[in-house]
Amino acid sequence: MHHASAILFTLFVIFVAAQIGAEIAQRLKLPGVVGEIAAGCIVGPSVLGWVQLDQIADGTPLSVIAEIGVVLLLFSVGLETRLDDLKKVGKSALLVGLLGVVIPFAAGALWAHGEGYEWAKSMFVAAAFVATSAGITARVLQELGVLQRMESRVILGAAVIDDILAMLLLGVVVSMQGGGELNIKALLITLGSAVGFIAVIGWGGSKVMRRNSAWLDKPLSPWSALNIVLALCLGLAFLSTEFGLAAIIGAFLAGMIASETRQREELEHQVGPLLALLTPFFFVITGAKINLAELASAHALWLLLVVTLIAIASKLLGGYLGARSLGNRGALIVGFGMVPRGEVGVVIASLGLAAGVFTEQIYAVIVAMSLLTAMVTPPILALLLKRAPAEAADEAVSGG
Repeated sequence: MHHASAILFTLFVIFVAAQIGAEIAQRLKLPGVVGEIAAGCIVGPSVLGWVQLDQIADGTPLSVIAEIGVVLLLFSVGLETRLDDLKKVGKSALLVGLLGVVIPFAAGALWAHGEGYEWAKSMFVAAAFVATSAGITARVLQELGVLQRMESRVILGAAVIDDILAMLLLGVVVSMQGGGELNIKALLITLGSAVGFIAVIGWGGSKVMRRNSAWLDKPLSPWSALNIVLALCLGLAFLSTEFGLAAIIGAFLAGMIASETRQREELEHQVGPLLALLTPFFFVITGAKINLAELASAHALWLLLVVTLIAIASKLLGGYLGARSLGNRGALIVGFGMVPRGEVGVVIASLGLAAGVFTEQIYAVIVAMSLLTAMVTPPILALLLKRAPAEAADEAVSGG
C-alpha cells in the first residue's frame, strides 16, 4: 500500500474505533475517553494489529495529529477558565501540585529500591509516578460539563504546577543517570524561567486581551477571531516547549487568554468540530502503545497490580491532603482528578528504556500503569462529580 494511502487507512481505523469505543462507554454510563483508550488497546499491536507502534512513534504523522488533538483540547479547556477563577483557588492548587509530586515520588522510589534498584535508578523509576495527564482529566471534566466547579479549577491549576515540578524532577534524575554533577543553578534558572513564562503570559496576556478583544474582528474573514486565537494557541504551545514545559500548558494559557474576549462563546462553538475530529486520535493512540505480551506472566501482572495501586493511592493522598479546604468529597474529587498519568508516564518510561534503566518488562508495567490509571479513574471521577453538591461551584461563580 502506498505510504499516503496507508496513513489515510490508519486514520480511518483510529477514528472509527474511537467513535465505537466512546459510544459503547457512554452506553455503559462511562466517560467516552475510557472507550477511546480501550479501543486503542484493541486496534493496536497487542490485539488486532491494525495500528503498529512504528506508525505512532514520536515524530510520525499520526503522533503529530494526536499531539495537535490534545493541544486543542487544553486550549478549549482554557476557553472555559478565567484567570480570576484560578486566582481564587491558588493556595489549594499549589498545595495539591506540591503534595501530588512529593508523595508519589517518594512512594515510587521506595518501591523501586525495594525491587533491587540502586537509589539513582530508583528515582528515575519514581519520576514515572509523578506527572498527572492534564489532557485525560480535562476531557472528563469537559464531558461532564463541570469545568466551572471549584474542584475543577483546583485540578487545572494544580496540573500546571505539577508539570513544572515534574519537568524539574526529570531533569534531576536524568542528570544523575549520566553520573554528572547536579547543577542547582541551572535548575533554579529553569524553574524561574518556567514560572516567569506562565506568569507573564497568563496574567499579562489576559489583561491585554480583556481590554483589546475588538481587534479580533478587524480582518474581513468571518473566521478571523478563531484563526487569530488558534495561531496564538500554536505559538504559545511552541513557546511552552522552549521553556521546558509541555505544549499543552501553552495551549491552556492561550485558551485562558481567549476566554477574556467578548467572542468567547462564539469561539467555544467554532472550536467544537475541530475537537470532535482531532482529540480522539490522542486517546486511541495512547491506548495502542501498550504491549500486552510483556504482561503475560503472573509476576508481571503482580508487579502491575502493585505499581498501579501505589500510583493511585499516592496521587490520591497528595491531592486529598492538598484540597482538604474543599471538604472531604471535594478533596476526593481533586485527588482522583490528579491520578491519571496517561501519556506523561509513557514518555518517562520510554526515556528510562532508552537509558537502560528499565527492562522491557518494567517498561511495559510502567506504560500499562499509566494507561490503567487513565482508564480506571475517569468513571470514579464522574461518579463523584455527579453525586457531589454544586454549592462550591455556584459559590465560586457568584463570588466572581
